[in-house]
Amino acid sequence: MGKYEAKTKATEVAVEDFIAAVPDQRRREEAEVIDKLHRRVTGLDPKMWGPSMIGYGSYHYRYESGHEGDSMRGGFSPRKSAMTIYLMGNYCDRQPEADALFARLGKHKTGKSCLYINKLSDVDLDALEGLVKLSWDVMNERYPD
Repeated sequence: MGKYEAKTKATEVAVEDFIAAVPDQRRREEAEVIDKLHRRVTGLDPKMWGPSMIGYGSYHYRYESGHEGDSMRGGFSPRKSAMTIYLMGNYCDRQPEADALFARLGKHKTGKSCLYINKLSDVDLDALEGLVKLSWDVMNERYPD
């Protein structure tokens, strides 16, 4: 099947410029908080992935179908509707730890690998940092450099 050409790739757009251009002041301030949280957890400077996702690290994946590509290990997007945090790790054997953090988190919604938060003031930032760290650790175990 060969390598799939992903639509979302790392770009050279400056993350600081992207965050500074977020129209809503509260969302812009929240993006700065989430960026600092990710930098603490990952020890990495972020890159823009596509036009609106801020990503930390990358990994190469290959599915049994032959589909393969590169993606960010973790990240977020300060979307108008909700702060979207990408928790890429599927916790499997660490599900009880994830469940405990989600229980402490506060008001949120989840998708397959997305966490949606309307306002950071609605969540426990320590629990959020724990979820980002857990996802980061799982991704590093699953996809070592």
